[in-house]
Amino acid sequence: MHLLVLGLGYTSGYFARAFAAAFPHAKISAVRREAAPGVMTLDDPALPAALASATHILSAIRPVDDQGEDPVLLRHAKALAASPATWVGYLSSAGVYGDTQGAWVDETAPLIGRREGRLAADAAWAALHPQARVFRLPGIYGPGRSTLDRLLRAPIPRIDLPGHVFCRVHVDDITQALMASLTRGPPGVYNVADDQPAPRHLVTALCQRLLGRPVAPLERLETAKVSEMGRAFYAECRRVANGKMKRELGVKLRYPDFISGHLACFEANTTETNT
Repeated sequence: MHLLVLGLGYTSGYFARAFAAAFPHAKISAVRREAAPGVMTLDDPALPAALASATHILSAIRPVDDQGEDPVLLRHAKALAASPATWVGYLSSAGVYGDTQGAWVDETAPLIGRREGRLAADAAWAALHPQARVFRLPGIYGPGRSTLDRLLRAPIPRIDLPGHVFCRVHVDDITQALMASLTRGPPGVYNVADDQPAPRHLVTALCQRLLGRPVAPLERLETAKVSEMGRAFYAECRRVANGKMKRELGVKLRYPDFISGHLACFEANTTETNT
């Protein structure tokens, strides 16, 4: 077995470690955008051979910008399409569903997102290979990358926007969904999200309490100190349904809501601090 990870980062790193634990004799190769010891780049002369020999391929490299092309497909689409791999995965974004004004979306929903590069990459990966699996992810969090960690760096405004929710998923649940798809479920598209879309201000309040800080008052979006990127996220509202993931992949979420997930992050941070 040979796993090739295109874009070794936070989420794909969790998957690579789980794969290595499950298949200790497997070979694992990695690609990053920038050169590093023992890691290839997309233009590395050794990459075509790795693509030709990999039994499992995961791409976590996103388009350079909202309108840009997928850099992996731009360079290696033909080789990927001809790959003998028995499993090809792509980490996409639930943002491809765009603003549904809070309505639930499953994998059959139309793609109306504002990021044309993401939309094109999602469609291209789904059609690229007979064993392709596209995983549409909402906000990703986990140890070292949660609202708790953001609060330790800077204050976070709690925005009062009635009816608005965000979807999220713990990195451990993404990992178990990817691992399950190695042996279960057909190729295709899968939403990977938790069970409870929720307003961001509730997550922030929980984390402030866990850190022993006073809960910040709610603010209006119009007057709060929020970046333009942040305001763009508040312009969309959707609820991402995960039923197909549960049915086809047999996934039982470890962290079905933001409370259980952030409590686990808090415990992980506390354990790391104490050791």
